[in-house]
Amino acid sequence: MTAGEPEEQEMLIVTGMSGAGRSTVGNALEDLGWYVVDNLPPQMLRPLVELVERAGTSLPRIAAVVDIRGRDFFSELQEIIQALRAGVNVRVVFLDANDAVLVRRFESVRRPHPLQGNGTLLDGIGAERARLATLREASDFVVDTSDLNIHQLANLVTETFAGADHAGLRVTMQSFGFKYGAPTDADLIADARFLPNPFWNPELRHLTGEDAVVSEFVLSQPGAMEFLDAYARALEPVLAGYQRENKRHATIAIGCTGGKHRSVAMVRELAERVAKMPGVVVSVKHRDLGRE
Repeated sequence: MTAGEPEEQEMLIVTGMSGAGRSTVGNALEDLGWYVVDNLPPQMLRPLVELVERAGTSLPRIAAVVDIRGRDFFSELQEIIQALRAGVNVRVVFLDANDAVLVRRFESVRRPHPLQGNGTLLDGIGAERARLATLREASDFVVDTSDLNIHQLANLVTETFAGADHAGLRVTMQSFGFKYGAPTDADLIADARFLPNPFWNPELRHLTGEDAVVSEFVLSQPGAMEFLDAYARALEPVLAGYQRENKRHATIAIGCTGGKHRSVAMVRELAERVAKMPGVVVSVKHRDLGRE
């Protein structure tokens, strides 16, 4: 796709065995920026495509979770998919798992199978497997989730369906002042109060860590660059691990007394280093800047 060319619209239909992980896949796709519709009757796929076409590039990727909960409506799914493929880039993901795993998953949540009726769980699973056999054979992707936990399944979705420009992890680098309280949503907090405070320098007091003269003052202090070098090295395996565990957002905070000088300068410098790490997109937030 060349620059300025509209992004091709895609539709992903997620289906398969009940208990095989459709909700996990839907949530993972939503985290990747897909517009996800759950428990959609197959007959609503055509109106959904029309909605996508009217929306243009604002809805380039849409996913519909369609399954046996649609009851009699579900029998028309394959025919509808074939009709849609004439004008839309449609792919079908079929999620499966062996009977023993499906039984264990249903028993863990204490819910009956949708086709169980007055029979056993295995009766419902067998009926569903028979009804979906042809659809399974015609699907673009068949994923056996028997040996996958929810994190591994979400990671598989990310690897398969994330766009080339999708960041594995979005990191917010945040400065703050301890006198206003530490941020409750921070994953990691560091303390910059080991550095001399520019507040006590009359020439720097009215400025902030965004001003070059303050930044130079802070970063030139003994221990400042050593801390940044060591902290950046320590963050590399942490952020890589977050991505492996399918964590999509993280907040790394650095505090000083008022959140005006030291923490601002340190966050700006650290953000440049973190932004160079693979799969990471960084944004910077100065929580308490301007409060004094």
